[in-house]
Amino acid sequence: MLKIRLSRTGRENYPSYRIVVAEHTSAVKKGAVDLLGHYIPTRNPKVLKFDEKKIKDWISKGAKPTDTVAALLKNAGVSGMEKYMEPRNKQRKSRKAAEEEAKAAPQGAPAPKAEATPEAAPAEEPKPEAPAPQAEKPAEEKAAA
Repeated sequence: MLKIRLSRTGRENYPSYRIVVAEHTSAVKKGAVDLLGHYIPTRNPKVLKFDEKKIKDWISKGAKPTDTVAALLKNAGVSGMEKYMEPRNKQRKSRKAAEEEAKAAPQGAPAPKAEATPEAAPAEEPKPEAPAPQAEKPAEEKAAA
């Protein structure tokens, strides 16, 4: 399966990326089938140059852009990238939906359980109570014993 993805280039602490078509099982820096453009996020303003005609051609041949590439292309004005960003959108919608459900729940009803976060303090466990002192036996029982 072919993927349109980013391949990192550039020196340490100064990343730049190539937009390439590559087999999804090949190494990130090797095995590129075609070079479609480049992206330099460290420049001001960020540089994104690509060949839209080549990208559309590869998509028509079955290549799928990764989530990151689809987001970059969508922001650059390429149409039809929304369907490749669907996993990202579903994840965000599910978080928002959970928050909205918690807000919409009536006050008397129990709120849906939220996942425990590491920052939340653990619930305090009740301390075991000391055994109750036994009452003294009545005088009659003492005498009988």
